[in-house]
Amino acid sequence: MVFSPSNSVFIICKDAAGIAGNIFAFGLFVSPIHTFRRIMRNRATEEFSGLPYIYALLNCLISMWYGSPIISPDNIMVMTVNSIGAVFQLVYITLFIIYAEKTKKMKMLGLLAAVCGLIAIIVYGSLQIPDAAVRQLVVGVLSCASLISMFASPLFIINLVIRTKSVEFMPFYLSLSTFLMSTSFLLYGIFNFDLFVYVPNGVGTILGIVQLALYFHYKDSSKGNSREPLIVSYA
Repeated sequence: MVFSPSNSVFIICKDAAGIAGNIFAFGLFVSPIHTFRRIMRNRATEEFSGLPYIYALLNCLISMWYGSPIISPDNIMVMTVNSIGAVFQLVYITLFIIYAEKTKKMKMLGLLAAVCGLIAIIVYGSLQIPDAAVRQLVVGVLSCASLISMFASPLFIINLVIRTKSVEFMPFYLSLSTFLMSTSFLLYGIFNFDLFVYVPNGVGTILGIVQLALYFHYKDSSKGNSREPLIVSYA
């Protein structure tokens, strides 16, 4: 294979976008730390739900499998970011299980086992597909659907911001991290000609722009609108 200057530029741009996406994703991965500091201090999960971490783990594992060389060639950045994300989610889930009451603990253990079982089925089932292109298509569709549903989850917060005209429930750094990570992997997918990467991240980029636009639109009115936050953070 002969690499022309234009090919080299594409590869450099793709790698740069992938590295940037990994860095910006870190901001999303560490965002629940304040919540778990509270849980560890109070030694109880209170009214917090562990479902977001279960779902995030499932999404990371599916996307990590799609990014592996066995499924899609030259998608190492997708695999690395989701590997790191999966580790973070496992840590959060473990802490949640440790401090949860017995009913929640058993529920979380059951959901974690279900995630492991589902991933095992996906991995085993995809490996039974002899055609590499079909294998990538099947896992890519699953990964794309999972990512789009994950990016659509902030719609509840967007609706809340519009109704309350307050951005106190939508942290700026979280919206910014979502936008930057999605945009980075949108570009990564475009440079890599991978629609299963750029389509869901295109959706994430649009939702990130909406969140940032709402933040700047309502941030001034939020200053004079003091409410108790949904999640209390301790310094």
